[in-house]
Amino acid sequence: MKALIINNLASGYGEGSIYDFMRSFVADGDEVCMRATDGSTPIEGLLTDATEYDLVVASGGDGTVATVAHYLKNSGVPILPYPAGTANLLSLNLLEPNEPHALAKLAKAGKTLDFDMGELECEGATRGFIIMAGAGYDATIMENAAPNKRLLGPMAYFLAAGTNILPQHSRITLTVDGKTVETEGLGVLLINFSKIQFDISVTHSNQPRDGVLDVAVLKAKNAVELLPSVFAAMLDRDGNFPGRGEALDIYSGREIRVEADPSFEVQYDGEATKLTTPLTARILSGATRIIVSDECYRLFE
Repeated sequence: MKALIINNLASGYGEGSIYDFMRSFVADGDEVCMRATDGSTPIEGLLTDATEYDLVVASGGDGTVATVAHYLKNSGVPILPYPAGTANLLSLNLLEPNEPHALAKLAKAGKTLDFDMGELECEGATRGFIIMAGAGYDATIMENAAPNKRLLGPMAYFLAAGTNILPQHSRITLTVDGKTVETEGLGVLLINFSKIQFDISVTHSNQPRDGVLDVAVLKAKNAVELLPSVFAAMLDRDGNFPGRGEALDIYSGREIRVEADPSFEVQYDGEATKLTTPLTARILSGATRIIVSDECYRLFE
């Protein structure tokens, strides 16, 4: 087998488990090529010959995997998300192991599923996302958490949320597949995979192969008013818990336009961008091929 590893040196805690993965993966006749970036070299520039490999291993956080997946969209090249970031939400949603030897076996087995991904256009820039993108409160949390992620891990996000209980409240114009809704709130989430930290599901269903994005408008006036929705999500383990309360409005569609006054900052898969609304997002159905476990295959097939 020929494997290309994209290793983001700036992700996570820098423990270097990807090298253990390489030792477990490689066998007689195999070829492994590792290309590294600390953020200075664009990931896209490391992928120009990716179609010549049997698989691409994206070692880093969710933003790293999203960048690799967006570049390789509709190419049919299998991607193994290697969880070397802080939160690694994609691995959580995929029920993926986090031990390098188990991941090497997964790569060798080569079982795949095609998943949807989102594409975001904002201020002339185009980004891909696999889990979710957002504008407003969640983007502020991502930006404030960034300095503490390596030290505190996932708790950095909760610390950032707790220190910003009065986030910006804006008038929101939301257009979903041509239908416009006027509302107000703290932000908008564009959801492909629904689970976030600590196995909390933002929406009831987790269907990243249904050809649409779920859209959650955070209608609360402050962070405290979101707590009932958070508690409901924590209790919702089987998708049957009755609702998220009045703090969230949920829509779904293939193309979404988000405008806000005042403007919201934008994030995708945990990456703060410094970009602001308006933004347009669309679903790319079945655009990314991911190497999965048997358990993940049974869940999503």
